[in-house]
Amino acid sequence: MSEIKTWAFWRAVLAELLGMTIFVFTGLSAAIGNPHNSNPDQEVKVAFAFGLAIATLAQCLGHISGAHLNPAITMGFLVTCQMSVLRALFYIIAQMLGAMAGSGIVYGIRPENTDSLGVNKLHGISPGQGFAVEFLLTLQLVLCVISVTDNRRDVSGFAPLAIGLSVGLGHLAGISYTGCGINPARSFGPALIQESFDDHWVYWAAPMSAGVAAALLYDYLLLPRDEPLSERAKILCSVTDKRRRDVTGSAPLAIGLSVGLGHFAAVSG
Repeated sequence: MSEIKTWAFWRAVLAELLGMTIFVFTGLSAAIGNPHNSNPDQEVKVAFAFGLAIATLAQCLGHISGAHLNPAITMGFLVTCQMSVLRALFYIIAQMLGAMAGSGIVYGIRPENTDSLGVNKLHGISPGQGFAVEFLLTLQLVLCVISVTDNRRDVSGFAPLAIGLSVGLGHLAGISYTGCGINPARSFGPALIQESFDDHWVYWAAPMSAGVAAALLYDYLLLPRDEPLSERAKILCSVTDKRRRDVTGSAPLAIGLSVGLGHFAAVSG
């Protein structure tokens, strides 16, 4: 419990809250900014907005909280024994509150001629099919995040960009089927504001189970760790998340991503 008494802990929780607010605000703004456009290019715009948002925020907040901004990713880090149970719990609470705040802001400023708020819904598929889509798309995302933040990794690169591309890929593949949740908090925020919970369990069960599956797959099959499980499990009650890799990268690229994100979120024409 000593972890909760440190400023570093609360700064990390605040970073998750703030980051999730910005992520949901920018993503939903791009999704509903042009109610007259239902063409495929709108899907590309939304995919780029969510991807750019994650890449930008991972660069901004990665050194503070790890920039999970997704309960499924937090679950993945918990299962791989890279953070404490207490930190994971507070991260998820902060992520949900941030998603609610971001959704509320978009709800308050959305155009008068649209009723949409980017609520994830199944499009012509069954809940079982939706579960499969959400599971596989979240699996690739969590695998990407765990891999690029692994301190054993000997391949240099711009980790935030890789994570952003993974999010964008998920949206390009999944928007037409499920609206692409791959993030329970992001799905929960607008659903709560609009009180629309049709098949909402899919957007929790699939990503969270995918987070667990990705963690087990990476840590026990693809690249097993040398430490015994009993030693690694000690971090579940620890005060630090030791294994998080610094996700620093190119500052000019990060600034460019931020500018691009602003345009995707604000341009409605």
